[in-house]
Amino acid sequence: MVVTKALPSLLYMVKQVELVVRSRLDELLKPTGITALQYTSLTVLERHDGLSAAQLARDSFVTAQSVADVIRSLETRGLVRRERNPRNRRELLILLTESGRDVLARHAEPVRELEERMVRDLTAHQTDQFRQALSKAWQSLS
Repeated sequence: MVVTKALPSLLYMVKQVELVVRSRLDELLKPTGITALQYTSLTVLERHDGLSAAQLARDSFVTAQSVADVIRSLETRGLVRRERNPRNRRELLILLTESGRDVLARHAEPVRELEERMVRDLTAHQTDQFRQALSKAWQSLS
């Protein structure tokens, strides 16, 4: 009787990749004093500046409580600022400051290198397929 080992589930494999990426990002960002979660929030704001806390939480894949802590920390460091939404005076928008943009610019190359390292054994076509597959998987669950 031949016993075959069961392959790990895709969910397990995705989580493994997430954890190692987060660990590597934390190492890379440590000298700056920001976490991978804070960095992710900054990159979200770089793409969509002027989000509400709720929008930033959704786009950063964290809870409202977690994003409130992130915003406070980033604001204290001068990396983001809050201002009233001119269309809804009760809502505060989170905006990236020049210092926040500088942090992103300083880390753009090392983060790009980390991503390249992640897919270095894939062809350009496989990398594109991987990106598309991840996007479709995310859309299916959203």
